[in-house]
Amino acid sequence: MSLPPPDIILGGLVRGSIYGLVALGYTMVYGILGMINFAHGEIFMIGMFTCVFALGLLSTLLGTTTLINLLLATLVAMIFSAAFGYANERIAYRRLRKAHILAPLTSAIGLSIILQNFVFLTVSKDNISFPRVYSDQLNKVAFTLGGVHFNYLQFTILGTSLVLMAALFFFIHRTRLGIAMRGTAQDQLMASLVGIPVNKIIALTFVLGSSLAAVAGVMVSMYQSVAGWNSGYIWGLKAFTAAVLGGIGNIPGAVLGGLIIGLTEDITCYYFGSNWRNSVVFLILMIVLIIRPRGLLGERVADKV
Repeated sequence: MSLPPPDIILGGLVRGSIYGLVALGYTMVYGILGMINFAHGEIFMIGMFTCVFALGLLSTLLGTTTLINLLLATLVAMIFSAAFGYANERIAYRRLRKAHILAPLTSAIGLSIILQNFVFLTVSKDNISFPRVYSDQLNKVAFTLGGVHFNYLQFTILGTSLVLMAALFFFIHRTRLGIAMRGTAQDQLMASLVGIPVNKIIALTFVLGSSLAAVAGVMVSMYQSVAGWNSGYIWGLKAFTAAVLGGIGNIPGAVLGGLIIGLTEDITCYYFGSNWRNSVVFLILMIVLIIRPRGLLGERVADKV
């Protein structure tokens, strides 16, 4: 069996970097609360739609189709998604932290369904197209290797994802807010006793994860040229799988899990066809969890779950 060509490897890394970016939201919330934010995929989807509509508005107001509009629309998407993430924490989690684990879990799933149906009924029942005039500017060939063409969009997605992941890692390990997040994750009671505003830190965790999900949503809509009301479920499930595979609660693990799943999907499609893609991904997840129940990087997690 021959090795997969370079375009398959690059495609898998691009897809995997997006999975990893979304997975960071799952793993941060789990690391600090010991709970799964099942509405995170819908936050990702809201970022997609917000960017598309913001681009349309900016193009109308400014009369241009430059990449500056794309950056502004991405910023708007991050703000909207962060607001939804904050509301998610206030509605689905804050009042239910001390309740039985099934209460916030059910609340988050319910909020996920509400957001899906809200977009389905009020925005669009069909996929909406991403303005190609923006993505086409990045779809130009960057270089050719072995007769395979690689474009700037692929490297923009991969580079942006890796930079954001590195920035988040630096933020958590080198800043006062990051240290406060780690302290809150370790023991909320002790963190509050030493003056850490626990509620604000938890809300910040949701805001950060939602902002990263919005950027991922923008890049996916550019890469696929469409945004759909059910995109959050599909990409969110894969990103959650990436977080579990790498070791949920572990930030490098989320990145590693995302890259593994992205590469596995594209390589499986190349050798066996797209019908086997999901089966192989979840088979690998099962094998890893049987061997290492806490994931590849084995992060220690909260006892209450």
